[in-house]
Amino acid sequence: MQISMCLAVPTQVQAVEGNVATVDVQGIRTRVRLDALGEEVAPGDYLLVHAGFAIRRLDPQDARETLALLDELSALQDPSPPAPSP
Repeated sequence: MQISMCLAVPTQVQAVEGNVATVDVQGIRTRVRLDALGEEVAPGDYLLVHAGFAIRRLDPQDARETLALLDELSALQDPSPPAPSP
């Protein structure tokens, strides 16, 4: 049996319009709701986002470290194919 898990992903706020923020996720911009957060956010802030909702504001250093770890995990799961033998 394969078990799936959904992770909350750190994102950086690019813009805020009312209760919606435009965030950057590894170069991809998307919009997330701020209703569940309960605090003000500004461009440059890092948010933890799950299922389209910001659920927590993150310390910038913690966010960068988490993103670096996710990059490392991704590289381990998707290794480059071996070079052809001569």
